[in-house]
Amino acid sequence: MQLPENREVFELHADFCKTIAHPTRLMIVSLLGDEELTVGQLVEAIGVPLANISQHLRILRDRHIVVPRHEGRRVFYRLRDPRLVQACELIRTILLDGLSERGRLAERATEPGQDGSLVASPYSSSVD
Repeated sequence: MQLPENREVFELHADFCKTIAHPTRLMIVSLLGDEELTVGQLVEAIGVPLANISQHLRILRDRHIVVPRHEGRRVFYRLRDPRLVQACELIRTILLDGLSERGRLAERATEPGQDGSLVASPYSSSVD
């Protein structure tokens, strides 16, 4: 069996994922998927301090994920590649599907058995 790419590509992929692996940065990516926004608009939409948004934008800018555009005193940001939003949405869908499935398993595990007692969950340990 052979990997489709060399190890360096997987290392770059892991580094890229580490860069966006923060809730605030994921929110920024999501918001920038539809349109170019100013720092102030991002602050208002996400609800964190300006300094915090600026710090996250710097990280995303340094990794070439977002691109700034200056217009007078305002700075607008956009995604370098809008396909990133689709990739993040796919990952979020997989995550939510997994949570939904675990929820269904949990519901079945707590349904009453034929004798009226609860069915033991496969995730719980019994203490006798």
